[in-house]
Amino acid sequence: MPHPTPSQTIGPFYGYALPFPGGGDIAPAGHPRALTVHGQVTDGNGDPVPDALVETWQRVPEALPGSMRRDPVAGGFLGRGGTAFTGFGRVATDADGHWEVRTLAPPASAPYLAVCVFARGLTHHLYTRAYLTRPAADRLLAALPPERADTLLAREESERTHRFDIRLQGEKETVFLDFHG
Repeated sequence: MPHPTPSQTIGPFYGYALPFPGGGDIAPAGHPRALTVHGQVTDGNGDPVPDALVETWQRVPEALPGSMRRDPVAGGFLGRGGTAFTGFGRVATDADGHWEVRTLAPPASAPYLAVCVFARGLTHHLYTRAYLTRPAADRLLAALPPERADTLLAREESERTHRFDIRLQGEKETVFLDFHG
């Protein structure tokens, strides 16, 4: 009998091959407008999820270049250039379910980070948004009851630090988005 493959089982396999060095360092090193977005991934009981993977991506702020560096011959990932803004980050949670990225504020036209969560027990990854500011008019936030919309708002802890906790289920569950292809 063949052995199950990762696609036939439910992880945790995410922390092995998917994270890459500097995956949370989205903003160029030393950039004066860099900010930190961090939080904790918890399960339905409020317990930390120590083996989740959190991806973030966002629109590139005005006047900045942005793309992942690829090997032009093999097409593989070459890493970050150190000066270009990519808008993409991928980090594993630590033993306390904590995650963190250092990025730049997204443009006012889309003031959020798109977030994707991979975790044990999930047969499909989950998509959500982390709004760094509440826009005056946003169709997604307007369509939700206020207490549900609040689960999408990152809390400003200081001028350059925001906290966005992700609750996978239960009371105060983060709003997750359903994409149809």
